[in-house]
Amino acid sequence: MTRTTKGAQRRDQLAAAAADLVLREGPGALTHRRVAATAGASLSATTYYFADLDELATAAGAVLARGWATHAAAVLAGLPDDPGARPGLDAVVDAVLPPGDDDAVRAHYEHLLGSGRSDALARAFAQGRAEVDAVVARVVRAVGLDLPPAVAVALVDGAVVTALSEGRPVRPTAHDLLVAAVG
Repeated sequence: MTRTTKGAQRRDQLAAAAADLVLREGPGALTHRRVAATAGASLSATTYYFADLDELATAAGAVLARGWATHAAAVLAGLPDDPGARPGLDAVVDAVLPPGDDDAVRAHYEHLLGSGRSDALARAFAQGRAEVDAVVARVVRAVGLDLPPAVAVALVDGAVVTALSEGRPVRPTAHDLLVAAVG
């Protein structure tokens, strides 16, 4: 293993630890010291690979956005290949939402909302969002929805806020809202 490869792996490990910290505790928890502890690394490692918190937040946001896009792509890959078989609206819900239960969805949306308090995280999500949107667009087409993908995402996002704030189950609420929207 070359020194460059080892350094890139260490940087990726620290970025993943930062992403995990943001997801679990929110952007306010992001410090070099906390990331080092989460990664089992020295504080000097985080400051060596990331000059400041903005750079660390950018790396964390990129990891989170890439994970979101990867999940949406997995949903797309799981759709039937048969052009006559049309998947249901749950495929759109599944592509937009993270895997897991309502607690996982809550954590995902909390870090998305919290990212607005960090310019670096917000920029990273904005850059990564194009990949997510491209995959969601393909899922929307596969389902046969006559909605722009951004509208489908906004409907799911709104359903999540409604469900979480009213103590309702997230996925069925999002499904029902999509059904109501497309009539």
